[in-house]
Amino acid sequence: MAQLKTTFAGLALENPIIISSSGLTNSAEKIKKLEEAGAGAVVLKSVFEEQISMQAGSMQGYGSPEADDYLGAYVRSHALNEHISLIEETKKICHIPVIASINCYSDSEWVDFAIMMEKAGADALEINILSLQTDKDYTPGSFEQRHIDILCHIKKVVKIPVIMKLGSNLTNPVALINQLYANGAAAVVLFNRFYQTDINIDTMAFTSANVMSTPNELPNRLRWTAIASAAVPRLDYAVSGGVHCGKGVIKSILAGAAAVEVCSVIYQYGAKEIENMKKELSEWMDEKGYESLSQFKGKMNAESAGEINPFERTQFMRYYSNREE
Repeated sequence: MAQLKTTFAGLALENPIIISSSGLTNSAEKIKKLEEAGAGAVVLKSVFEEQISMQAGSMQGYGSPEADDYLGAYVRSHALNEHISLIEETKKICHIPVIASINCYSDSEWVDFAIMMEKAGADALEINILSLQTDKDYTPGSFEQRHIDILCHIKKVVKIPVIMKLGSNLTNPVALINQLYANGAAAVVLFNRFYQTDINIDTMAFTSANVMSTPNELPNRLRWTAIASAAVPRLDYAVSGGVHCGKGVIKSILAGAAAVEVCSVIYQYGAKEIENMKKELSEWMDEKGYESLSQFKGKMNAESAGEINPFERTQFMRYYSNREE
């Protein structure tokens, strides 16, 4: 029978299905149910720098600068304490790996936060640096350097594995991934999803587009996982975004991933989808004669593609060359 065990960022997982940071993982009770449903690991609901900064800013301007500083510190402390409590409560009742999460865009106080998360019992720490670079005076490469700086500062003070979750708005993800590996990252997750803004033409108002991922997003993740896992093979990878069934898990592992992070499919269809994905994965492995994930991990990454690498093709020549209409 197929064995679904895997290792991701130095953590031993019973299977490669990780529940990503979301409202699904904001309480120990919810996480326990996900564990019982078969999840291999969870990433806790993130501490958001942007949200903390907005809350702290909204409380300022009512008193002296000292009072404003106190209120800002209180907001930060309250947000962190909630996350620390979540780590501690989850570790008490769950046995699967628990990955703490920080969503940040600046190199500020996250070092202290990371120390406290490690002390609270987090098995690893996922750093999510997601930001649009829109300044016309932007210096090329500074956004990528911010990833490296934050990683280096955190690595100096914690011993638990540090996972970097990247956005898809990078010119060359592979070059950054190589630098992250050189500076001690244990794994990389490809990719985070931007908040999608839409426009209501009837009300002339800004609205939110679909917040759920779709399977259509998976090919881009497969492309970069396949390329990066061949170029920087000693690093662990997870695919995030577009994995909605067992086939998505299989494709991700074939491309070179050690695990996948799922969220939307659980929101849409419930935790039962975890077992459905595991079942589909296991049956496929039995059909192909694979006893472990390591036997086919990376089997179809960029290195295996040979000289004609489909992952690096950017044109639709094969598709359009045969079409006359």
